[in-house]
Amino acid sequence: MAPEPPLLSMSGITKSFPGVRALDGVDLDVQAGEVHCLLGQNGAGKSTLIKVLAGAHQPDTGTIRWRGEDVTLRSPIAAMRLGIATIYQELDLVEHLSVAENVHLGHEPTTAGFVVRGRAARASTAQLLARLGHPEIDPGRLVGELSAAQQQIVSMARALSHDVRLIVMDEPSAALDPDEVDNLFRIVADLTAEGVAVVYISHRLEEIRRIGDRVTVLKDGRAVAGGLPAKETPTREVVALMTGRNVEYVFPDRPASAPQGEPVLSVRGLSRDGEFAALDLEVRPGEIVGLAGLVGSGRSEILETVYGARKPSTGQVLVDGRPLRPGSVRAAVRAGLGLAPEERKAQALLMLESVTRNVSVSSMSRFARGGWIDRGAELGAARAATRELSLRPDNPSVPVRTLSGGNQQKAVLARWLLRGCRVLLLDEPTRGVDVGARAELYAVIRRLADEGLAVLLVSSEVPEVLGLADRVLVLREGRVVHEAPARELDEHRVLDLVMEGSPAS
Repeated sequence: MAPEPPLLSMSGITKSFPGVRALDGVDLDVQAGEVHCLLGQNGAGKSTLIKVLAGAHQPDTGTIRWRGEDVTLRSPIAAMRLGIATIYQELDLVEHLSVAENVHLGHEPTTAGFVVRGRAARASTAQLLARLGHPEIDPGRLVGELSAAQQQIVSMARALSHDVRLIVMDEPSAALDPDEVDNLFRIVADLTAEGVAVVYISHRLEEIRRIGDRVTVLKDGRAVAGGLPAKETPTREVVALMTGRNVEYVFPDRPASAPQGEPVLSVRGLSRDGEFAALDLEVRPGEIVGLAGLVGSGRSEILETVYGARKPSTGQVLVDGRPLRPGSVRAAVRAGLGLAPEERKAQALLMLESVTRNVSVSSMSRFARGGWIDRGAELGAARAATRELSLRPDNPSVPVRTLSGGNQQKAVLARWLLRGCRVLLLDEPTRGVDVGARAELYAVIRRLADEGLAVLLVSSEVPEVLGLADRVLVLREGRVVHEAPARELDEHRVLDLVMEGSPAS
């Protein structure tokens, strides 16, 4: 008896854009009921490949076989009709429509050829949400009112509202806390048990080992490895395939002795009702201080309050011993604070503008000449700042949206270098950044600190906090429960401290 053909087989897929060969003969096969992980650095071709699979891009050459038959995916609708659904990292939901309207958008329930709205759509949506383990989500609620995790569940429900046989998930855990990730993995396990295949893309290699069956690695538009066993393949081998070199998870060396100067940043008794309370911390020139805690522990809220984007209920933020006006970003920036926020695309970057404008936007007064902007001076300053951080490509005139995640983050950092900031606030600095680029960012952050910047760092990845920071403050439910040099802590100790019921120190 002949073996069952793969559910999906992509062979020799190529795709070029002006000046770029994004895919160069890529092969990928996916079996029914498996989780096939797709790995690669930013720019490796992952996004282009899944857009070909989703029908959003047409390949230049190559063949796609679905259930053993050659197919042409001329549009996303054609892919969906075959049973291929894609959930992108940037969810494409309509915030002002209800959950039920989003789930059935474009294929509303019909009876006798007439669209059935209201009750039928809500009932169908409720069944899908229950199947995904989230019956508490109200089908009539506006999607814009939901959390990021709930919106992702709605995207999955929309995929399942079709007769889907393969779901592509692009960085689905990027905005989720550990409990939400566990629920996501439970959903994936339930789907694959029903025979649904999942193509799973993530930068988090530990997730691949937990959830994956097989792995395909892309590098520079080519599949450098296909069908590797996810759980048995050593992490070092995967990283070497992705980067073309052996990359250890080693952070830059810390200074031999702790910084001794007077604090640049001081926080005294800072509180925001319902978010965090009685926070005291200091950061000296050349020091990286990390905040570790679970989602909801107040980490990001602390950074935004220090930066003036939120107004504290009580307490003070001081720079060089001088208090800042509460709730004033302008006062914080003038005093030398710079923030690289968690959601850099939405909160920091002007995605349609050039790298130059994104770097110069906080320093425009430097380039004003009689009511006009000296474009040459602006470009020169931006070029110098981006070269200092080895931003690629070395062309600040390109739109910032064309950069990889790591280089977009460098553009944000370059903005504050150009501004001459003295305190750098980093919220999830490597979110959405691949393994190789993470190492570069770690080196950049350490070098900036070694040159005298004071850095306050937030990351949901405990190893990142411990590897990069000199000193760590552990948060639980909005309060500091422990403070110690990073070298005196390990991941298990930190996790014990942040979990509810662990003893405070």
